[in-house]
Parts: sequence; structure tokens; C-alpha cells
Amino acid sequence: MKHTLQDKVDALRDPANHRLPVSSVEAIETHFSWVFLAGERAYKMKKPLHQGLQDFSTLERRRHYCREELRVNRRLAPQVYLGLVPLAADENGRLRLDGPGEPVEWLVAMRRLPPGPMLDQRLLRGEASEDDMRRIAEQLAGFHRWQPRPRLDPNGYRLRLWQRLADCEQLLGRPEWRLPRTRVDVVLGALRAWLASSTPLIEARAMAGCVLEAHGDLRPEHIWLGDPLAIIDALEFSKALRQQDGADEVGFLALECERAGAPTLGEALLRHYANASGDEPPRALVHFYQALRACERAGLAIAHLAEARYQGEARWRRRARQYLRLAVRHLQAARRPGPGRGLPPP
Repeated sequence: MKHTLQDKVDALRDPANHRLPVSSVEAIETHFSWVFLAGERAYKMKKPLHQGLQDFSTLERRRHYCREELRVNRRLAPQVYLGLVPLAADENGRLRLDGPGEPVEWLVAMRRLPPGPMLDQRLLRGEASEDDMRRIAEQLAGFHRWQPRPRLDPNGYRLRLWQRLADCEQLLGRPEWRLPRTRVDVVLGALRAWLASSTPLIEARAMAGCVLEAHGDLRPEHIWLGDPLAIIDALEFSKALRQQDGADEVGFLALECERAGAPTLGEALLRHYANASGDEPPRALVHFYQALRACERAGLAIAHLAEARYQGEARWRRRARQYLRLAVRHLQAARRPGPGRGLPPP
């Protein structure tokens, strides 16, 4: 019997199909997965999709990437990521989580985290503090210190940044998004100019071993400020995308704090990370990384409009414009003295 994705979702929504006793199950759909909240547990099931680098098209691939998700996330949240669990079909075709029979799907089992201590929620409520930033910075500095450093050709690392910029240009330049074309062109041009003029600095970071196998997607919604602190949802599907300059990774989180209305906390994060890690790159480099990240996030935001369920939602265009304003602000800071030459106001 072949079970459809909807069959699997329906089975996992039913509390009777869970081995642990639960009274109800909440199902949350994301672009690439379904998450089921069941009592003290959360279970993540990948959709059978193949888009870009994310190839979850076969059962064996989904099993492989579930294992990878466990491996990369246990580095920063070992108490959260519990194991790999099958959804199995018994001899009568009934689907049960961790039940008898042939596995028809694989899920990552996690400890369910109360949402209150998530950094994004604390930022939203205005409750995040400098002490939170210190805890995060110290955790990241310790994590980064022990991560593998890939053997990188310095020129190759610089070309990676050029490729990220080219990807931004391709996505943000699509006319159907109706983004402010002048702003996009000037911001991307300023990024190109900064990168072209900063070859020695960029290559020095690669030669100094500053590029490491990082978390890969460090956002406030992935940081739980309970005890112990947990950083979840590391990027599992691409080792190459996890290979980042530590300053780039921490700068991204500082950028997201700024977007949430807490720029001073973003600055505190950078300061505490420099103290804990001993790595204090030129601020112009961090501003460049933040401007590039802002353009990438603008592209990811506006791309939601290509999905049927998001078409007509103005929030994605607003968010993309917000990120573009942040990109301008950080490019202006990266180019001082002589702030903002040729850049539109943020």
C-alpha cells in the first residue's frame, strides 16, 4: 500500500497513533516540513521535495537528512534533539509513530521547548537584555572555537562571496517583485565595489582560519534562552552553506536583532562575542557581511510571493524593503569616512 503525504499528516495528527500518551497534536506546516507538537515532544517530518540544494525526494534521502539534522543540532542543543523515529505501517496498513511494521517515513524527535524564552519572543515583548546577548555570545564563541576549519583557497572564499552577491542580484532583480529598482541597483553596486576593493581583507580571513563549520541559519527564532541555553534548527542540508566566517554568522544575528527594533542589543552581541572569542575583525567587514545578509534576506522574503498561499500578502514586500533599508545603513557604515556616497537614504 502506498501512503500519500496527506495520509502521513493525518496519521500523525491523531493522538492515538503516537506511542507516548498525548491528548492532542498540533500540526504546523512550513515550506519544507511538517512539525507535530505532541505533549512534551515535537516531531519534524520533511516533505518529499527537491528544490535547489534541498533534495528530500526519496525516503532514503529524508532518512539521511534527518540523521544530519540530529548530528548538526546536537552540537548546540544536545538536550533537545532526541533521536530518529519511524512512522511505520503495520500488516493492516495502519500508520503509527514508532510502531511495528515497515517504515514509510522518518521523523526527528525533539524535546518541545516552551515558546516564552525564545529570543524572537523576548525581542517582540521588549524583554531581551544585554545579559541574554552575553550568554549567546559566550555559547557561540565556545562552539566556534571547536568547529572544523575547512581548507580554503583564499581566492575561492572571495569567489563564494561574489556568488552570494550574484544570487542576490538574480533574485532581487526580477521585475515581477516590483522592488524599488534604483535602490536595489545602487545597493548591489555598492556591495560589488566594497568587495572588489577589499580582496586582501577577505582573503586574510580565510587564511587565518576564520571560516568554520557554523550553525548556518542563526536567527532569533532559533535561540531558546532557557536553562541550559539551546540554539536549534541548524542548517542540515548543505555543509558548504554551513561554512561561514564566524563574524558573518554573529553579524547576521546582530542584524536580526536590529530588524526587531533592538540595535543596541545587536551591538552588545558583537562586543561580547569579540571578548569571548578574541576575534575582533574590522567593523567595516562586519558591516559588509550584514549588508550582504540583508540583501539575501530581502530576496528570501520577496520570493514568498511566488507561492500560491502567500500571493497578495503585502507583508513580504514590506519585509524585503525593510531589509534593503538595513543594507543601505550597513553599507554606509562600511564606507565611512565619507558616509553614503552614491547611496540612497535608508
